Amino acid sequence: MFYSLSGKLIYLGEQSFAVSCGGVGFKCFATRNTLSAISVKKDDVTVFTHLNVREDALDLFGFATEEEMEAFKMLIGVSGVGPKAALAILSELTPDAFAVAVASGDAKAITTANGVGPKLAQRVIMELKDKISNVSFVSEQSNAISAAVSAVNNISNTSEAIAALTALGYSQSEASVAISKLSPELSVEELIKGALKNMTLRF
Repeated sequence: MFYSLSGKLIYLGEQSFAVSCGGVGFKCFATRNTLSAISVKKDDVTVFTHLNVREDALDLFGFATEEEMEAFKMLIGVSGVGPKAALAILSELTPDAFAVAVASGDAKAITTANGVGPKLAQRVIMELKDKISNVSFVSEQSNAISAAVSAVNNISNTSEAIAALTALGYSQSEASVAISKLSPELSVEELIKGALKNMTLRF
């Protein structure tokens, strides 16, 4: 019904904002990333929207980018994921980071979202893993990372090294990307040392 709104920003809260269009103020629920993005624009803003229809309400959701809107639509299509959980996930992860987390099976990254537990995170991964590489918001870089992650996950040494790195506190996607830069012929110990060096240089 509503694809986008363009108008004056008349309200900015912690979970929502309002845009005045033609004398009508439209309230939109949003992620922290979108609220932060539109806050710097002050007056005139353009946001992409999704109307969620319920029996007792019509809720409008606003996004600073089309990519975030598409990621939101994917998430609410997952069984058990409502708009609130989808906003929470995309408040913690950009669309690209979300795509990498799904492709690499990184449930830990998804559970950083408020109210999202391990079971729900695993369901998101299970239902979206085969679809994530085909959606428009996934960048070429993310696709390359996802391909690298898939490749290393099929090799025993690298799998053991990734497990060790996650035990040290790194997310599975961080560990997988660092390991993918190394030769799979290295020993588990060499892979761990090399990955730690890569991540130290990175950060």
